[in-house]
Amino acid sequence: MHLSRLNKRQFFALSAQLPLALALGKQAVASSSFDIKAESRVLDVNGKAAKIFGLVVNGSLNGLRMRYGADFAAKLTNGLGEDTLIHWHGLTPPLAQDGVPGLSGPMLKPGESKDYLFKNTRTGTHWMHSHVGLQEQMLLAAPLIVEEDGAALVDEQEHVVMLHDFTFRDPQEILSELTGGGGMHGGHGAAAVPDPHAGHKMAADPHAGHNMGAMAGATHLNDIVFDAMLANDRTLADPEVVVAEKGGRFRLRIINGAAASNMWIELGDIEGELIAVDGNSIRPVKGKRFPLAVAQRADVRLTLPPGSGAYPVYFTVEGSDMRSGIILRAGDGAVSKLSEKGDVAPALDLSLEPQLVSIAETPDEPVSRSDMVMLTGGGADYQWGFNGKAMMHDTLLSVRQGERYEIMMHNMTGMAHPMHLHGHYFRVVGIDNMRFKGALRDTVLVPPNSMVTIQFDADNPGNWAFHCHHLYHMNSGMMAAISYSSGA
Repeated sequence: MHLSRLNKRQFFALSAQLPLALALGKQAVASSSFDIKAESRVLDVNGKAAKIFGLVVNGSLNGLRMRYGADFAAKLTNGLGEDTLIHWHGLTPPLAQDGVPGLSGPMLKPGESKDYLFKNTRTGTHWMHSHVGLQEQMLLAAPLIVEEDGAALVDEQEHVVMLHDFTFRDPQEILSELTGGGGMHGGHGAAAVPDPHAGHKMAADPHAGHNMGAMAGATHLNDIVFDAMLANDRTLADPEVVVAEKGGRFRLRIINGAAASNMWIELGDIEGELIAVDGNSIRPVKGKRFPLAVAQRADVRLTLPPGSGAYPVYFTVEGSDMRSGIILRAGDGAVSKLSEKGDVAPALDLSLEPQLVSIAETPDEPVSRSDMVMLTGGGADYQWGFNGKAMMHDTLLSVRQGERYEIMMHNMTGMAHPMHLHGHYFRVVGIDNMRFKGALRDTVLVPPNSMVTIQFDADNPGNWAFHCHHLYHMNSGMMAAISYSSGA
């Protein structure tokens, strides 16, 4: 999937990048209907052909782009030889259109189609992907961009980058090996690393003494060995070269569509500004390296140096030297050959999270109920879950419409879990014993032996998926439902 560069010169005012429908009285934008087809395709990965999947939108692999204010209108057709269903990650549709088998409706059989139509209230950088089995590992995913409104116009280029971890192996074979004890949880594979959270003071653990998984002493960063890392379907053996303006401003919309790999965004010699996370605008944070967990999105604004030059942007897997990347080329800058191996990257941590200040304000309301949820599992049988139980569509928590809820997620396992809530956005309000008013997100990383606290408003009735976005953890039990109830 080679995403074409947008030559549009627009900079949207920060106040217009809000993820909520705050622009009252604005004129409606006419909806455009999208024809989306799930198809098989062949991809060349470092000279070797691979049979994978793809989402073709209006005849193109460039993903879906729409304007804020328009309804989401699409027809999804299953052109695969197996059942599928697509989730609109980052949008908040009614439950029946969320795209999760077992919770929102049946899968599409080969040749079947389904029409989607709902009022979209979100803006920003999102994506769409299969929520069936391990199809996401087969690259059945694409960007979903909802353009922000804005009156201020300046010179700014924009480019979307979709990241994937890639394997030539059958994903089901990998999962079978893991559940059979052949992965690192069975004593093989990735090496353990010192736990950066060991020694942190935590709240009293009501499950202390229970055998709930590999939680103590050492952690593991990666439990699957991949063949390559891709940025817009390309490796660094043949990276995408994006034409940029000398001294110009450049906005990267970066989507971590990997199945199991948390990554670092590495800007090299250029300092950038992180301006949005998970499609939600934040007050700009400057830096040259930003964390990006599985399923998260980051919008990064760069100002290129004057004169010609070639500027690589790398995406490096935590705990590994594997990376992908793109090159921004200004003028007649010389493009050098880049290595697919870099320095071994450290584990992602949450040091940046308390610095993220959301531009969108939410009303101060009392929390109706607080719950602690234990993230558990990861033994030799590769079973993951919540509170010591492997789940899939089981109800983990019940909520009532119109109330605000707080969930403290305590990771009792030896691996990080990027936790995603469907149908809602949440605010990150705590890490371990530190409280703060953080960013609005739909996915947050919970590192090993740590706690992350979120708050969300129950404003979208249904039975909503709540799961780890590490695809193999989710398919091994770390998925449940948050259900609306009219009871006390």
